[in-house]
Amino acid sequence: MTHPSPDQPQPDQPQPDQPQPDQPPPERSAEDVLWGRVRRRRDRIRAEIQRNREGGHRIPTWVLATILGLLVAGWLYLIVTS
Repeated sequence: MTHPSPDQPQPDQPQPDQPQPDQPPPERSAEDVLWGRVRRRRDRIRAEIQRNREGGHRIPTWVLATILGLLVAGWLYLIVTS
């Protein structure tokens, strides 16, 4: 006759992490809500990074860098000549 180990639940005993049929499911704690928000934010950031790595930009990066360089050069020119 084999004896089940004490850490394994018996077939006729309910699982501790499963809600009972006659009891409502437990509400989420504030910590669960916070971790859910953190997880969703992390997923959104990962998705955005993946989209950025795939490319498909409408304006190439070198064009944006050139425009920024021209704006800074023009601003410095105005400062120096005034």
